[in-house]
Amino acid sequence: MSFSKFEDRVAAHLDAMSPAEQRVARVLLDAREEVLVASAASLAAKAETSDATVVRTVKSLGFEGMDELRRLLAAELKQSLTIANRLTETLREVGDDLHAAFNVTLDVHRDAIENLRRDITPEMFRTAVKLMASAKRIVIFGIGPSSAIATYFATQLGRFGIDAHCITRTGLLFADDLRQLRAGDVLVAMAYTHVYRELAVLLDESDRHRIKKLLLTDSLAAKLRGRVDLILPVARGRAGMLSMHTATLGLIEAILVGIAAKNPKATVRSLESLNALRKVVAGESFDVPTGTRKRARPTSRPGAAK
Repeated sequence: MSFSKFEDRVAAHLDAMSPAEQRVARVLLDAREEVLVASAASLAAKAETSDATVVRTVKSLGFEGMDELRRLLAAELKQSLTIANRLTETLREVGDDLHAAFNVTLDVHRDAIENLRRDITPEMFRTAVKLMASAKRIVIFGIGPSSAIATYFATQLGRFGIDAHCITRTGLLFADDLRQLRAGDVLVAMAYTHVYRELAVLLDESDRHRIKKLLLTDSLAAKLRGRVDLILPVARGRAGMLSMHTATLGLIEAILVGIAAKNPKATVRSLESLNALRKVVAGESFDVPTGTRKRARPTSRPGAAK
């Protein structure tokens, strides 16, 4: 039997499932974007059952395994969820109630952080930190809204004394950025929804230079698992609603702390050097906290900027 939508497939099989399998099916249906990156074990925890039940449910729905399910869900989401669709769905939930808008948004952010804690295992986090801490240079790729996050990440890495470079342009200028890739780099790519042209070419060029690759994604794990060295699953809010980036920022800042913990003396020296330069530029102390002393309180001066 063929089904035009995943929800139709679930509806057709739901009555024949056990209570535990029904819980899994509802999780698969209600958290489709999360399913694209979450492990069977994390989905099992969400459904309060075992990962074996998750696998059994997926097969009961007619899939060979999780990867086939993820490919179908990714294709459906790509076709149906434009930015306008997402905003429409978000507004449908909050209506014109500003208090609801505030609470729903904070709930989404809270859930994103909780999902991040569950989906990023300690071993995955250690691997990510070790790869970046040992890199000659970290190259961060992000276009669209992710370009601002990439720039922020590179700025913070630079403050820690780590050579970091952003690739955030598209079109012909993207070719100029590709020419700067070199052996010894570690690539951190933020990419969602589908493998667009820039991402595909970037991965090919990284392969040519034998560059280690980390991918932050909510939907491309199944498609790119064989192309990158580590996938860090990062959900961007609730399925069908406006994409939000709390989890991405949370993960990036956790990685920053992890890198500092791996090289504390070098990180502190770099921040102290930055403090000294800021003092020269500003004519007074504008300390970046290093953890070695209390932050200096600068004398207020009109027009002074931190």
